Amino acid sequence: MQARSALFDLYGDHLRARGGRAPVAALVKLLAPLGIAPPAVRTAVSRMVRQGWLEPLRLASGPGYSITPKAARRLDEAGARIYRTGRHAWDGRFDLLVLEAPASRRERQRLAANLTYLGYGTLDDCTWVATRPGEDVDVLLAEAGVRYERFTAAHAAGTPGAMGVVRRAWDLAEIGRAYERFVAEQKPLLTGVTVRSSDEEAYAARFRLVHAWRTFLFRDPQLPPALLPERWPGSSAASFFDRHAARLRPAADRYVEHCLDAGNRLARQKGR
Repeated sequence: MQARSALFDLYGDHLRARGGRAPVAALVKLLAPLGIAPPAVRTAVSRMVRQGWLEPLRLASGPGYSITPKAARRLDEAGARIYRTGRHAWDGRFDLLVLEAPASRRERQRLAANLTYLGYGTLDDCTWVATRPGEDVDVLLAEAGVRYERFTAAHAAGTPGAMGVVRRAWDLAEIGRAYERFVAEQKPLLTGVTVRSSDEEAYAARFRLVHAWRTFLFRDPQLPPALLPERWPGSSAASFFDRHAARLRPAADRYVEHCLDAGNRLARQKGR
């Protein structure tokens, strides 16, 4: 698990609801159960500051970092997709992008990753399609210096034709297999965490669960049910995720509060 990615998960799943800020000492303590060493945490924090995701601030318990408005928007959008709280009915239309691909291979890869995250799939090297408009896509393409045209399109053949477009743009069979692997890999790890496990163990197991589930934001466009195959593995995987994420949430929250309170207690002791 990369420290930078883990920090995004930590702020999004735990700290966003607690003001989006935390002392450095708490960040280190909260990532330690995941095997991430303090130097890696500090390096990742510095990188996220340079990229505009975090900003330094002084807390009563010492130096800390808060999410920026840019990070808050990204974390809220990711949270809605992770827990599927922002679903919208499909109106039968696609958001279609026709762009001039960057000359640099590295820039093309970065652009592709960002568009995929926003829910777009490729019909060819220059044509991207999504079943819902990406709110940040215009900003993304402008910042990348990419010239493009944007259209709203509906298939003349209705849903059957739209399903053909979907199967060109995304490898649903591979995405389905990835969901099946997710459940197979997580099940033995999660069943070992019971009511007799410590809060730290429950927190670490839940963190890894959310971290693994978050990777689907970069591969699954979360298509409307009308365009999905029958017995879609993503549906059973989502039920599996929801069940265990909810089961482990109370213990995980207690551990987070313990780590945050430890710094506050130390600050109060120093202030006496």
